[in-house]
Amino acid sequence: MRSVFIIDPDNKLRLTMTYPMNVGRNFNEILRVIDALQTGDANKIATPADWTPGDKVIIPPSITNSEAKSLFPQGWEELRPYLRLTDIKK
Repeated sequence: MRSVFIIDPDNKLRLTMTYPMNVGRNFNEILRVIDALQTGDANKIATPADWTPGDKVIIPPSITNSEAKSLFPQGWEELRPYLRLTDIKK
């Protein structure tokens, strides 16, 4: 087994990926995850599966609509009460 660990500047483990010895690691996925973690930390958002910079992001349910109005003045699309999508600048 081979493992990849992403540890943030505060020495917090943010990601562990384990691959079998006979399977190569996907460096594009590792870079995508780092982008997603940094974007999420900087903008108080979550990223959906297969997210890449420039795609819509998720406003977490823990952020109320009134709080979201100040954080995301560009607005959002509400697919479900718990699933709100918005655009952000990188």
